[in-house]
Amino acid sequence: MKDYIEERAVEIAQYIIDRKATVRDAARVFKTSKSTVHKDITERLMRINPPLAYSVKKVLNNNKAERHIRGGNATYLKYKMMNKK
Repeated sequence: MKDYIEERAVEIAQYIIDRKATVRDAARVFKTSKSTVHKDITERLMRINPPLAYSVKKVLNNNKAERHIRGGNATYLKYKMMNKK
């Protein structure tokens, strides 16, 4: 694996852990696709730094558990704003 890919995977992992960010947030910040971020932190990072990979996995599992709540809030706010106009 190329060095820049390993560095990117570690940087993305640190970003996600520090900010409890989602894959989409990380993809936007690092200007890559969601697929690349996901592959970096689930497959590549496990070979580079397993303890860091487990830490990221905890954050991602938490995000997955909460996503229905975020989606519901987004929908609520959308329709609230539509009815204000």
